[in-house]
Amino acid sequence: MENKYLFGPVPSRRLGVSLGIDLVPYKTCDLDCIYCECGKTTCLTVERKEYVPVRDVLKELKNYLQEKPDLDYITFSGSGEPTLHSRINLVINFIKDYFPLYKVAVLTNSTFLTQSRVREQLKRADVVIPSLDAISEQIFRKINRPHDGLVCRDVISGIRQFRREYRGELWLEIMIVPGLNDTETELGLLKETIQEIKPDRVQLGTLDRPGTEPWVKAASRKDMERIATVLGGFNIIGKFASSRLVTGIGRNREKDIMMLLKRRPCTAEDIAHILQLRLLEVNKFLKLLLETKQIDYEEQGRGKFYKVKIPIF
Repeated sequence: MENKYLFGPVPSRRLGVSLGIDLVPYKTCDLDCIYCECGKTTCLTVERKEYVPVRDVLKELKNYLQEKPDLDYITFSGSGEPTLHSRINLVINFIKDYFPLYKVAVLTNSTFLTQSRVREQLKRADVVIPSLDAISEQIFRKINRPHDGLVCRDVISGIRQFRREYRGELWLEIMIVPGLNDTETELGLLKETIQEIKPDRVQLGTLDRPGTEPWVKAASRKDMERIATVLGGFNIIGKFASSRLVTGIGRNREKDIMMLLKRRPCTAEDIAHILQLRLLEVNKFLKLLLETKQIDYEEQGRGKFYKVKIPIF
């Protein structure tokens, strides 16, 4: 069975071996973050609806999970904001009802936590990871470039309310963008807000793959350690570390690579690890995809990051 809405499993720096679920078309979001590894938002919207058919998602999940794959998490993430899907709860409930062995994680940009309906829909997830990159409105708009009408203080209020209602684990994620949210003022505001929210974990990240805007750079390890100390000694998101095999879903390797790169830029080594292929084989496929102009690459500190030239959706 060909999977359209599941991807991976991928080695996640936060969640170990993670099977991804993508519930919205490519780059459908209510933010257009300057650091997004998926590229510029092409459908900037706050409309919640059934973007992809729940029936088809559940069919793919049933087919895949009945083989009892070795996973750490099933994660709602991918090409855009997963809570834009108006029936996300049906997918979460299906997993918890029929495959309770697996933990469910939801990666969200936090903006829809202002809505009681959304907070209710996420209540059965084991882990929710809301992002919060800024406290001041000016920095929020520079980093996250929100849809008109979204206000930073409302987003923060939504996270606070969700923290009060939610019984699972809340891991707050902060993406550090040098020159914007690493100032003494912004870090002070972030520290105060973290103390108010009281998340179970705070995870600090910085650019690892090419972002939307080429001028966005990664913070140095030294600066990340300084920021972690200022904010209260929280975790810095590190590299994936697992000795377990990560077995990909598909069998058409060229298509597998394209589906992976559609969702996130990767090095050849990343692809080899995720799809359990020899590096020599991966490089052969990458060469073909480059020659046919289906992908491109960008040099970063960790090497060449390959990405699709034109979104599939």
